[in-house]
Amino acid sequence: MRSAGCSINDLWDRNLDPHVTRTKFRPIARGALTPFQGLAFTGAQLLAGLGILLQFPTSCLFYGIPSLLLVASYPLAKRVTYYPQAVLGLTFSWGAIMGFPALGIDLLSNSAALTAAACLYSSNVAWTILYDMIYAHMDIKDDAKAGIKSIALKHDAETKQVLTGLAAVQLSLLSAAGFAAGAGPVFFIGSVGGAAVTLGVMIKRVNLKSVKDCWWWFINGCWITGGVVSLGLAADYTVRYVQGGREDVESQK
Repeated sequence: MRSAGCSINDLWDRNLDPHVTRTKFRPIARGALTPFQGLAFTGAQLLAGLGILLQFPTSCLFYGIPSLLLVASYPLAKRVTYYPQAVLGLTFSWGAIMGFPALGIDLLSNSAALTAAACLYSSNVAWTILYDMIYAHMDIKDDAKAGIKSIALKHDAETKQVLTGLAAVQLSLLSAAGFAAGAGPVFFIGSVGGAAVTLGVMIKRVNLKSVKDCWWWFINGCWITGGVVSLGLAADYTVRYVQGGREDVESQK
């Protein structure tokens, strides 16, 4: 679905991309593909995505199909608001919700799971806005000339303060998701604490005036922070699994 979203974005932006250094060589922007060919390719991607979605429980369709509206609307957001990254966050974070029905958890009948899903989703939205704000700084001069709106343009003078605020929101909501899900101390130390460190380092060290530096932190920062959060989750699950096994053994004595 992410690849289909990129194709949809390129279709919508085919008249804007030629004016931005980073995007002017994209297939449709440079004329290597016609819009019709791009549309046909996007259709094939969506069909492939549907094929994958059908492998999951039927309830996933109920949650998955509406996300297409967000995928299609993101490219339009940059034309009407300085906060298209918020729409991108709502779109990219949808997997945080999809994971629950994929595991057979009914969010509508499980309030704890619904709270955890909502907090995790919102945390990911804040994270997406954060790293895409850094990404947007690569195009800030071209965007200003082409009339493309972004959060980086709106808050150029106070970007690092905004990034710090977004990080605080992300970590707070991630903690709330952990509380709602009954996570243990390993999660809060590893995932939340680790993410606080990696985000802090990124915000402090990124040079927003350097395209090369913004690109490095955009690419690597996502993996570093995401990796730390994932490792914390895995470690917390492992500890609780081992403890549960020991308790079962003790109960059988």
